[in-house]
Amino acid sequence: MHSYTSQVTWQRGEQAFLDNRYSRKHIVRFDGGVEIPASSSPQVVREPMSDPAAVDPEELFVASLSSCHMLWFLSIAAERGFRVDTYIDNAEGVMQKAASGKWAMSLVTLRPMVSFSGQQLPTREEHEQMHHLAHDECYIANSVRTEVRCEPLLAVAREAE
Repeated sequence: MHSYTSQVTWQRGEQAFLDNRYSRKHIVRFDGGVEIPASSSPQVVREPMSDPAAVDPEELFVASLSSCHMLWFLSIAAERGFRVDTYIDNAEGVMQKAASGKWAMSLVTLRPMVSFSGQQLPTREEHEQMHHLAHDECYIANSVRTEVRCEPLLAVAREAE
């Protein structure tokens, strides 16, 4: 078993609070010491109560799925002898009302574009197979009910060096 921690801190300060017009800005601290400004999504709680420049929980959810998938993909590619130069994923999450009537992240689509170089370059089939395996192994994807799709773009290969 492994344990992971984060700390979320919000302070009322001088805000009235009971009028429901308080700032949703807060700080998320991770166990390694990184702090990020966070807020509710401005799509859910309008400005100025939300900070569009801060990270919101929905973005963190999408990013955690994307990051986990990428880390597994890189491990699998290295194990198979494929040298990855860049990995860029323009992931997107869709939130909508579920059958229960509650809002939920219903779909996350990963769109990784991977660039390889070296003597051994993966075929399109090998590239897609590595993404499929990464999805199967991703701890975060295995932990959620949200449908997670992976739509990898054709691998960009450079000349062997």
